Amino acid sequence: MKRYERLNTLLEALAEKGAIDVDELAEQLHVSAATIRRDLDHLGKQQLLTRTRGGAVANAVSYDLPLRYKTARFASEKQRIAQAAATLVRRGMVIGMNGGTTISEVARTLATRPELSAEHGEPAFTLVTNALNIANELIVRPHVKMVLTGGVARPQSYEMIGPLSHRILVDLSLDIAFLGVDGIDETGATAHHEGEANINQLIVSRAAKVVVVADSSKLGQRAFARICELSEIDTLVTDAQADESQLAVFKEAGIDVIRS
Repeated sequence: MKRYERLNTLLEALAEKGAIDVDELAEQLHVSAATIRRDLDHLGKQQLLTRTRGGAVANAVSYDLPLRYKTARFASEKQRIAQAAATLVRRGMVIGMNGGTTISEVARTLATRPELSAEHGEPAFTLVTNALNIANELIVRPHVKMVLTGGVARPQSYEMIGPLSHRILVDLSLDIAFLGVDGIDETGATAHHEGEANINQLIVSRAAKVVVVADSSKLGQRAFARICELSEIDTLVTDAQADESQLAVFKEAGIDVIRS
């Protein structure tokens, strides 16, 4: 298990139980107690937990895990989802994206598709995003015209939120929007953070086509803040592990479901 995967597992266990024990975790993760102590010390320095004798307890923080700890979760599934989602893009499109690990994979995949390479010095597509990490990664690609919204950066997700983001988005039209979500069920797509949900709502309203990309762990889940109703979603791209019973509600709502 890689370190990021281990750190993610520690935070998830802490979020579920409120307190964790070094020896139990060492046995569960098949590593030494010293390794677990170093991991807990690392997370403690970032104020994500409070160290105790023999373990750690949860801090008064929201366990909407920082993006850097989410990258290892369902990595292969997210790559396959990204490959499938990228096929929906054609040269010349204006694409909207929010942030998140799956969306970041979509952005990387689009940036490296041979059929979307630069042609006669013209950009192959325009990407509008409120995600700093995506903009940072794709700005060096000469075939991508990058538009970054303003706003206040949220450290956990690298996404720009707030009124300044609205000023850019309200004046733009998007051919297609790719949305990463924290949950999607019969009530619609949702996010943990209300500020992110608000910007995502605006992205949806500016797009001719809305595509939600979500691994199967997000299906049937509902987070705090609503992004949009199912009627506003055109396509759902998920992984092959998604259960047909989970997908039925989306198909009944008229959503085109792609399993990858």
